[in-house]
Amino acid sequence: MESIFVKIGLSEQKAKDTAKNKKLAPLLEAVIDDAKVRDTGCDKERGNLLYHLASTITKDALPHRAYIVSKIMNGDLKTSDQVTAAIKFTEDSETPINQDAFNEATGVGIVVTPKQVEEAVAKYIEENKDTIVTNRYRALGATLASTRKLPALRWADGAIIKNQVDAQLLALLGPKDERDAPQKKKKEKKETAPKKDAGKKAAEEEPKEVNLTNMFFEGELAKLHKPGGNKQIKPELMEAHLKATGGKVVTRFPPEPNGFLHIGHAKAINVNFGYAKAHNGVCYLRYDDTNPEAEEEKYFVSILETVKWLGFEPFKITYSSDYFQELYDLAVKLIKKGLAYTCQCTGEEIHAHRGGDDGGPRTACAHRDRPIKETLEQFEKMREGRYKEGEITLRMKMDLENGNPQFWDLIAYRVLYTPHHRTGSQWCIYPTYDFTHCLVDSFENITHSLCTTEFRQSRESYYWLVDAVEVYKPVQWEYGRLNVTGTVMSKRKILKLVQNNYVSGWDDPRMFTLVAIRRRGVPPEAINSFVLELGVTTSQSTIDVLRFEGKVRDYLDKTVPRTMMIMEPIKVTIQNLADDHLEWLEVPNMPRKPEYGEYKVPFTKTVYIEASDFREVDSKDYYRLAPGKSVGLLHVKRPIKCVEVKKDGNGKIVELICQYENEGEFKKPKTYIHWVAEAPSVGSPVKLDEVRLYNPLFKHANPADAPGGYLNDINADSLQVVKGAIATVGIYSQIEDWVKKTGGKDKESMRWQFVRNGYFCLDYDTEIDTAKVLADGGKAGLGRIVVNRTVTLKEDAGKSN
Repeated sequence: MESIFVKIGLSEQKAKDTAKNKKLAPLLEAVIDDAKVRDTGCDKERGNLLYHLASTITKDALPHRAYIVSKIMNGDLKTSDQVTAAIKFTEDSETPINQDAFNEATGVGIVVTPKQVEEAVAKYIEENKDTIVTNRYRALGATLASTRKLPALRWADGAIIKNQVDAQLLALLGPKDERDAPQKKKKEKKETAPKKDAGKKAAEEEPKEVNLTNMFFEGELAKLHKPGGNKQIKPELMEAHLKATGGKVVTRFPPEPNGFLHIGHAKAINVNFGYAKAHNGVCYLRYDDTNPEAEEEKYFVSILETVKWLGFEPFKITYSSDYFQELYDLAVKLIKKGLAYTCQCTGEEIHAHRGGDDGGPRTACAHRDRPIKETLEQFEKMREGRYKEGEITLRMKMDLENGNPQFWDLIAYRVLYTPHHRTGSQWCIYPTYDFTHCLVDSFENITHSLCTTEFRQSRESYYWLVDAVEVYKPVQWEYGRLNVTGTVMSKRKILKLVQNNYVSGWDDPRMFTLVAIRRRGVPPEAINSFVLELGVTTSQSTIDVLRFEGKVRDYLDKTVPRTMMIMEPIKVTIQNLADDHLEWLEVPNMPRKPEYGEYKVPFTKTVYIEASDFREVDSKDYYRLAPGKSVGLLHVKRPIKCVEVKKDGNGKIVELICQYENEGEFKKPKTYIHWVAEAPSVGSPVKLDEVRLYNPLFKHANPADAPGGYLNDINADSLQVVKGAIATVGIYSQIEDWVKKTGGKDKESMRWQFVRNGYFCLDYDTEIDTAKVLADGGKAGLGRIVVNRTVTLKEDAGKSN
């Protein structure tokens, strides 16, 4: 089939993927035969429309497939929007099709010129000018969505509309500026601080609300139905639905509480909560707790914490187990309609009846035609606990001839004697995901059931079940899941990493579970921004982890305070300063941003620099400290010059004797290095018990493809623990500011840029008494200090020396 698909303009990869799709491939082949282009092929534009038809046509429109194909091939239908409208029109049409009504409903013969688009957009913007000027570019998404819905632009090219909206907003508002930046949350007014603290901010900016609106008014998401627009098997079902929701968008985020969420779930959370928010709707957090064997309380707690950490608040928190009785009742209804049967086949036998490993013919098992009365009796016995685990299941009687495996008589209920965390031993039979998911969506009046593309084949079985039991039918829509390189996200694989002590736990900062990413110090705003930048499409995406780190780095660069930290100290004695020399220097928390305040650090006769900032043998391309060479110390008025090197008996450098060049004309040094002073009387330096440097856990971008598997791809240097590092006393005041702002609850939210070293945060292992910090300052309240490297500084080859 691949060669046939390529002839209509599909890329080789897309043709290959389509040929593997057991549902789409035969349908596209039939569409190509309707078009009579199997041998000759067609131009790419028509090919794309044929593909769109095959991949989106509904069951009710199938009888009119050939008619729609003819309209594509004769040029009446020129866009995917027209094809979509044709599918919708024919769903309720009799044969023969009323051609005039069809043409009107699908925009046949209507040509919208660029000039007409320009005029319609201009009229809309003029009518809504005050609102647009007030909201500026925050109104872009809503403006684009509204103009696309204008009757005059119903059949206009979407790209032309977008270009006109962009151009006319630019003409009206001018280029984006600081007014278009994400707005900070309002702070409560505080009593006026003493003048010396005026304008001083806490360690970080107030959290910023990420504006997800535009993403949901563009691309495929912009084409999703409005509440009430999804056809029901009975009209009264929609009437009841709209009465319950008031016509609002209702979504849900439905994780299984059997593990910790990972980076891919961050996209799912943003999509479900974000879509609802963009349309002034609501989003449930629903725990899909139908497998008591794998569920633990810690997962429930972590999931809710993570959702809130990312900045989202559920409309309601529900559980699939809330509906166990309703689900059971619908299972009985399905049996009474002859659409379910109790099956006593083993797992191996079921697999064989479905075609086995070779994909052979599918056959019905001996129990498929069991009488309804007998099935009801056995299902009741299942509930009463009169069967062993694995001895019997309830299966849905679907369509074994269908090419979609999701129709091969899926299991609806199985026997499990593990007590449930909420219902205890009340139930010993539990519904499966395939039975539960769509029905609970229906119970909760979900308008848009948004999930990832691996559930695409489940869409038809989803619709089959809700129609079979005659309940409200939500719309399922799939988007591409998010993967990043250099990690594994399978719960099974992560569990093996944890159990075999390759990592310290699910929150080990080398992993990409969200609890691990959080512990590493990644801000939630950076994660949301990363997801927003990627957008939402139906394409599967694997993003280079460097892109994620770049987004994190960009956010931290704008929000965290700076201080100096030395990982491998080497002592420097400045010989021409007095032994008791103590000079206090003011250092800004953020360069060129005085509103962030400053802190003070001592400058004394003895300071420490990084061992890597000294070289015994100088060279022309080396600008840091060397014998006879000068270098600047950050924030110090004058440079120092190395005049002597002291070593121990093993030849190791233990001390550098330097001269402070505080006399004569100032000569600006070629570079500056960071340092920390020795001043025990004022608590300097601050000793850091551990500095944890996290590197990639795996050696390759796709660990699963590495020779020997992902466990053979572990990077032995993925964690380096540095002991003996020191920092300036500035971290005390920065921690004090942070505690005042946050209460010190979430240690990882105390973040820094350690100058020239990278971005770091406090680890959970840090010992801190927040009451003492507030009463007596940062120094008094700190015990053991452990910091994690969140991300390195951006590399610059030109500054490698």
